[in-house]
Amino acid sequence: MAASGSDTADSSSSHDNTENNLQPFFVLHRDCSSPLSSSRPKSRRKLNEEALHEFDDHYLTNLRISAFHSVWSNIETTIKGVLRDINLSIFNEVDSWVHQSFRAVRSCGEPGFAEATHPYPIALDALSKQIFTGFVYTKNMEFVDDQLTFEELGNHLKSSGCHVANMSSLDFSAKNGIGGCLTRLLRKFLKVTLDDADMSILASWYCGHMECTPVVLIIEDMERCCASVLSNFILMLSKWVVKIPVILLMGVATTFDAPGNMLSSNALLCLRTCKFVLGSPTQRMDAIAEAVLLRPCSWFSVGHKVALFMRDYFLKHDGTLTSFIRALKIACMEHFSSEALSFLLKDIDAEDDFQEIWKEKHAFIQDMVLKYSSELLSCRSDNVGAPTSENLVQAIGELKRLHQRWATVVKCLQEAGKLQRVRLLDLYSEALDPDVHRSMISDNQGESSSRNGSFSSQHGGFSKRTSTFKAVHKVRDLPSAALSELLNSWERHAVDICEIRDKVKELQVLMNSEDTKSSGNDLVNVSMRSRGTDAPKDPKVLNKKAVALIEWMLQDQMKPIESFPFHEILCFKTVEKLQTALLGDPRKRIQADLLGFQKYLHCNCCSTRGSRLLPSLHDTSILYILAQEHGDIINVHDWFQSFKAIHVNPPTKSRSKSKHSSTPKKKKDIEHFNNHSEAAIQARFCKAISELQVTGLLRMPTKRRPDFVQRVAFGL
Repeated sequence: MAASGSDTADSSSSHDNTENNLQPFFVLHRDCSSPLSSSRPKSRRKLNEEALHEFDDHYLTNLRISAFHSVWSNIETTIKGVLRDINLSIFNEVDSWVHQSFRAVRSCGEPGFAEATHPYPIALDALSKQIFTGFVYTKNMEFVDDQLTFEELGNHLKSSGCHVANMSSLDFSAKNGIGGCLTRLLRKFLKVTLDDADMSILASWYCGHMECTPVVLIIEDMERCCASVLSNFILMLSKWVVKIPVILLMGVATTFDAPGNMLSSNALLCLRTCKFVLGSPTQRMDAIAEAVLLRPCSWFSVGHKVALFMRDYFLKHDGTLTSFIRALKIACMEHFSSEALSFLLKDIDAEDDFQEIWKEKHAFIQDMVLKYSSELLSCRSDNVGAPTSENLVQAIGELKRLHQRWATVVKCLQEAGKLQRVRLLDLYSEALDPDVHRSMISDNQGESSSRNGSFSSQHGGFSKRTSTFKAVHKVRDLPSAALSELLNSWERHAVDICEIRDKVKELQVLMNSEDTKSSGNDLVNVSMRSRGTDAPKDPKVLNKKAVALIEWMLQDQMKPIESFPFHEILCFKTVEKLQTALLGDPRKRIQADLLGFQKYLHCNCCSTRGSRLLPSLHDTSILYILAQEHGDIINVHDWFQSFKAIHVNPPTKSRSKSKHSSTPKKKKDIEHFNNHSEAAIQARFCKAISELQVTGLLRMPTKRRPDFVQRVAFGL
């Protein structure tokens, strides 16, 4: 008996724990379906098919994740290499100046060991106290792009044997004062934190190093520092410049006169300055776009609308490379998460033959890949048949070849547009437009506009291609020397494209032959002018031929990637996903989630009842759906009654059963339950209203109208 009693107690305690241990989704949504109802058992064959399908999806997901990490790692490495190469010449110039400045400091004399270890500075004249200071002008309004630049500069100086410390504007705040600056400086060099910071400690540390190397202090963003703290810090360093050969490098983001407007006159007298200018953000942006989007570093590409959005996001948002790189990474991530066949990008990027990789690596999933290939929009046209292993491999090879031709033409346009200061990002976004290319082809079928070597804005669709028109129009007015240099650059870019390279060489041969005849023609022209006749040939004939050549490249060799079959494998086109990720619209998203709750809960009770609201739905969703029946002002009493009616009114079956229960004890229990439910419903009503207020969809009642609340957001 005792054992049975203990078993009963254990079972009751476990039952109570089970009731109290509520799972989060039970609190969010309570299913009205009976837990005892069970569906018809599925057959073994169907279960095996579902398990196999689930395995295939899981395997493809892992392949796409691995491919994303590989592709983005390649893109990120390329971007860092491009930025390093752009700044390498400036870094070498700074390094040379640092060592020259160090030798100039040491030319005044080097203190002995006893003199250097004294805990006070050496009294010298004013010229000996000057600090060699280099102002690095970054031309960036936002400092986020310059952090990596100064980090690379510090590593470059360390590789040449300098002691380098990078300090930010936070180290020169008014709150920390001069003591905080000195503590941070000692922590950078000594790698320890000292309670009592003093410059003599740094002098003893430098004296302990037997080698004579410069001490470089990089202040990454001078204009964000506290002016008084930075001025006092410079005055303090000038007293110790003989014992510690400090050389300053300060980042300046705005104008050349910014240091003079910021620092005090005494601090400016202690500086012997030199200026270094980095490349502009637009130049670095063009270099990144050429290396990542034009050169086949990863074969990942974006569509026309995505390119336009990324260009506008860079130019109009904050103009930083960091924002553009973040947008490119999100686009790459969205592409690999949404496109089932995007994992093939990793194999396309491989140096080995794609056909061999297809046969060896993806032999057992070829049927699944072909199934997804048949669902691509670019493969549903009449010109493209049912995908097979052979035509898939051929289509990917043709896709790479045509995309390389397209990139070559864009590079040639870039060379022509440099004289007009045309940005590569503008040319890139215009070249991706498939509608303009189709209009060009349709117009050329009727009448060729390149017959006279002109490139007018009346050409179909080219009113939208302003940057392309500027680049081509400039070729017509180039002098002979500039035209020769342009043709040489075209030949370098088209070294792998035989058709373009041969036509460029023909024009070069024609230009060389004209140059050889120029000396003799000059004598003939002089005699003809003396007779009153004109020269027989147009001096701009070579320019017209060059314009005709670039027009031929635009019409025949520049087919946008969105016109190719299977382009969805390597091209991301869903600009809406990128806009949502970067710009965001949280209020609209909250409204959509509250109204479309069925897409997230996937419960049987709500899906079978249509638009009818059930008590199992989340209270916030019930209130917001009920709010759609009102205008901008909602009566709180009517709102609560509608909310209460959903929770209090029982379903049809329970209502019919309650009519037969006329026992007084049961009636008393029902009344007690109703009283308890009234308080609980009011509490849930108030909680749901507070949640709508926090999300910004509702404004609480005022003293003037305490019975009404105001809606803030309307529509989607």
